[in-house]
Amino acid sequence: MRKGLDRQLEELKTQLTQMGELCEVAINKATKAIKNGDVEQAKKIRKADQAIDSMEKDIEALCMKMLLEQQPVARDLRQVSAALKMITDMERIGDQTSDIAEIVISENFSGEVPVPVESLTEMAVAASQMVKDSVKAYVNQDIALSRQVIEADDVVDRLFLENKKQLIKYLSKDKGKHGERALDLVMVAKYLERIADHATNIAEWVEYSITGIRKEGN
Repeated sequence: MRKGLDRQLEELKTQLTQMGELCEVAINKATKAIKNGDVEQAKKIRKADQAIDSMEKDIEALCMKMLLEQQPVARDLRQVSAALKMITDMERIGDQTSDIAEIVISENFSGEVPVPVESLTEMAVAASQMVKDSVKAYVNQDIALSRQVIEADDVVDRLFLENKKQLIKYLSKDKGKHGERALDLVMVAKYLERIADHATNIAEWVEYSITGIRKEGN
């Protein structure tokens, strides 16, 4: 019975890694779409979101099978319980990238407009790394890495505030000519901040799976 549980736990880690990679792909596509105003790239995000939704169902089914068939206890039970919470956050990350795609696809975002987006790209890269590290921390049961992710959320929060200030400054100089585009970018920054928050949640569940204690940072 132990071998069966170990095999399913390894499968769980594999599937969580794949779902995390899909989240990274969606964030990267969103970054390119924002940077280049690329509508076609934005449309691909919808497919990535659908794949994330599908993986959430598959992992949930595997977790329920483990709970019913293997009846795990102690740390094993915490790993399964944490995974069920983590996939909810990853599914929401997919939703946030899809929201970014909708903004890029909208008419307000079309055409070349000199609104600064460099710091948004930096924010997206940081959020994507947090997602990658949070899932890696689960797979390796690495509490130090999970805490590193939680600390990285402060960096993304700082970048969000910097982005907001930069866009407000741009609006004052632009005299409202491209106001709708700038406001859209504020929303994009907010979605990226939420993605980082979800990565933080995942890291907190990783810590719970290891220690049995969840410290909520958000």
